[in-house]
Amino acid sequence: MKIMRARYSIILLLFTALPISAIVEFQDGQPVEMQLTTDTPLESETPDKMASPIGKSSAPDGFTNNAFGDEVCERLEFGQAMPVITTQEDPLPSWNEGPSKKAIIEFVMRITTEGSPDFVPMAERIATFDNDGTLWAEQPIYFQLAFALDRVKILAPQHAEWNEKEPFASLLKGDLKAVLAGGEPAIFEILMATHAGMTTQEFENIVKEWISSARHPKTGRLYTEMVYEPMLELLAYLRSSGFKIFIVSGGGIEFMRPWAEKVYGIPAEQIVGSSIKTKYEIRDGRPVLVRLPEMNFYDDKAGKPIGIHSHIGRRPIAAFGNSDGDLEMLQWTAAGIGPRFMLIVHHTDAEREWAYDRKSSIGRLDKALDEAKAKGWTIVSIKDDWKRVFPFGAK
Repeated sequence: MKIMRARYSIILLLFTALPISAIVEFQDGQPVEMQLTTDTPLESETPDKMASPIGKSSAPDGFTNNAFGDEVCERLEFGQAMPVITTQEDPLPSWNEGPSKKAIIEFVMRITTEGSPDFVPMAERIATFDNDGTLWAEQPIYFQLAFALDRVKILAPQHAEWNEKEPFASLLKGDLKAVLAGGEPAIFEILMATHAGMTTQEFENIVKEWISSARHPKTGRLYTEMVYEPMLELLAYLRSSGFKIFIVSGGGIEFMRPWAEKVYGIPAEQIVGSSIKTKYEIRDGRPVLVRLPEMNFYDDKAGKPIGIHSHIGRRPIAAFGNSDGDLEMLQWTAAGIGPRFMLIVHHTDAEREWAYDRKSSIGRLDKALDEAKAKGWTIVSIKDDWKRVFPFGAK
């Protein structure tokens, strides 16, 4: 039962931001890798009412090269890619002047100036970014959960039994609240029904098709348009300053890889995320990898430092997140030797996006906010620090 509970906990947390078993512990106040030994009890919470974002408005017809050479912004077949327009004079034009913008630029200048006591060789300039709520929006539900729910509706004609079987019956009736009330087993069943049982190539094709047409329920925009313009500028600025950038997310690694490079400029091999097990098979004389209904690794909370260590092999000097799920990644980064930069995106703008933090079941920001204040990490207020939130709409 303990093994089964751990498995269900991992799946549920992919979508609900609840605590997981610790695999990073602290000794003398510093994060240290430890083996997973115990489960952490789950806790649930009713989602807060979120303010709706701004309404629809026309997106730009095209994008131009930015000031950093080969960072080319192009129109994608499934939406709008990196709408970054920057200048050498101001690498972060969508950021208001203030402490947050100043801290970013000063850090980059310190670690890239040769002769500076804080100079960091290019090979060591590693930056890690969370995805949901940090690079793109995450309300009213995580976008990967929206993908899974849409897949259930598509697959329903092949599964007549779902009309009577929970959680599928409630989902097909449009009762998401009842689905989520089913807890861990319900989420696990939905995830395995929609994410497993096909080859990795088939799953990639499914994701590409969905991301090219699925639209956000509040704004009506493609999900790939729900990216934060100031963060796209930050990615371009760091990249032009010699950083190698990785996404480190609790979301599925194979869900992000098909579109992340064209949207963020971050290639598939620089994506660290949660994964399910795969099996090598020969089908019709060709080798394939088949996705199995078993979790392989959950890359959130205490799992993030482990994912970073396993996939990257270097400790980041800069880390960016927005929730308690990113706290251990920020702690792991801060514990390194030499100059470090930790930043939290605080969702404070109910008019242009959503306002939420401590009581939200999606992207809860509580412990990480307290630690950021106590340790002097940079806290970005979307309301105060960003001139524009999305590539579309009013400033």
